[in-house]
Amino acid sequence: MWRAFSGVEISPAVCLLAAWFAMDNGWRLLGMVLSAAVAHELGHCLALWLLGAPVTGLRIGIFGAELAAERRYLSYAGELAAVLAGPGANLLLALMLTVLGGTRWAALTGANLTLCAFNLLPVRPLDGGRALCLLFTWAIGPGTGEQTARWVGAAAALLLAALLGYVMWESGGSLWLLPAAAGLSAAAWREIWGLHR
Repeated sequence: MWRAFSGVEISPAVCLLAAWFAMDNGWRLLGMVLSAAVAHELGHCLALWLLGAPVTGLRIGIFGAELAAERRYLSYAGELAAVLAGPGANLLLALMLTVLGGTRWAALTGANLTLCAFNLLPVRPLDGGRALCLLFTWAIGPGTGEQTARWVGAAAALLLAALLGYVMWESGGSLWLLPAAAGLSAAAWREIWGLHR
């Protein structure tokens, strides 16, 4: 990791992945994906700001971005709102683009909808996995909630990684699915490892 500026860390692998994506799919599509990612993170930042929880850092890695914030200022409901604000921002932007531009902005709309759906998968560190953990913890208590979230996250990650592996096999090896399959496998391993510690 290297520091872009104070509070922001960027993995050099992100730059390589972005360059590979641009060479394979074009700079225009990369710009659309990155703008959807910026809208996503701004959604989180706006929610945290409205809830009075200062953002203390941003880490951008090969599997996405992660904001650091002073969560001690947040209730379960507040943290849940902040977690869901990122996918919510993507969904809102996609709806606005559809209403205002119709098919003219179809690729950007698709990038926002894809990022929204991907982040709502019930796998940590994605927003859907974090939201699920918060809901379980809120409903049944911290210990049982955390363990339940780990089981659900591990099962979902393994199932999705296997599905991506199958799609790669059947499609003749789409390498763009490999980072997602590897990330899901790593997430499953982390959840399983956490269950047995």
